[in-house]
Amino acid sequence: MNQIAFDDLVRLPVIQYYETAFRKVTGMPLKVVPPGESGQRLSFGESENPFCSLVTRTPAGCDACAEAEKRAQRGAGKKLIPQQVSCFAGLTDVAVPVVVNGRHVATLMSGQVFRRPPTERDFQMIVKMLQAEPSADWERKTRKAYFETPVVTPDRFEAIVHLLSVFAQYLADYASRHAISASANEPKPVAGAKQFVLAHVEETITLALVAQHVHVSRFHFCRMFKKATGMTLTEYVARVRVEKAKTLLVDPSARISEVVFAAGFGSIPRFNSVFKSCVGMSPTEYRATLHSGVAM
Repeated sequence: MNQIAFDDLVRLPVIQYYETAFRKVTGMPLKVVPPGESGQRLSFGESENPFCSLVTRTPAGCDACAEAEKRAQRGAGKKLIPQQVSCFAGLTDVAVPVVVNGRHVATLMSGQVFRRPPTERDFQMIVKMLQAEPSADWERKTRKAYFETPVVTPDRFEAIVHLLSVFAQYLADYASRHAISASANEPKPVAGAKQFVLAHVEETITLALVAQHVHVSRFHFCRMFKKATGMTLTEYVARVRVEKAKTLLVDPSARISEVVFAAGFGSIPRFNSVFKSCVGMSPTEYRATLHSGVAM
């Protein structure tokens, strides 16, 4: 299939722009990482919380931080919904999956903030947990960074997770559009078939009709199309129709029945089944994510 890979996704200019904008608006770091668990602790570079940076210079601190990140990534990959994990020092890490057609393609990692004000007792317990003999200079710098770590209220934290979820949905939508777009390396009949489907998506589309349009036998066309896209023609048509339905669902006044027929689906049950299979949620749930402010 013409699926976008993580390496393709992470090269998008919008990634770097959003990472910078997110840090400026929220004061929190953001990093787009591959699906699955990282082999080692993630580095957020200059945007990293200074306290986290100092703590991870100790072996115990580095291992503990890496374990918290892995738990967040593991949960995001398993449940395919945003995960919040508290690290050994009481800071919260957030992992938001980017899911395309049920496939986990990337994870947005953020956090490194407190959910409640830290105390001196908390700090002393952390130093003890690190099992190190801190120098006076290290303890002074770490103490300062610890108590300067942002404390985020529940409402603000919920809004931050929503921002991440909105961006994850944007990346997922981009990847879905990429899967149905034409490629310069595709055989001419495949590109022609895609153009035909896009132009007639609301009409009845059959294999015989498309093969005739591109002047190729049905048998040869099926093999060629599957090899080039990883999809059958039927699967491709369904994807195109789902993408059109997603754009129509943006309009809150559009009835589901109107969307069904405008996108080329023959019935509401079929529409619901195909849409959920491709998007991972029902059309009603998808529309709710657009208009209710609740990210799925």
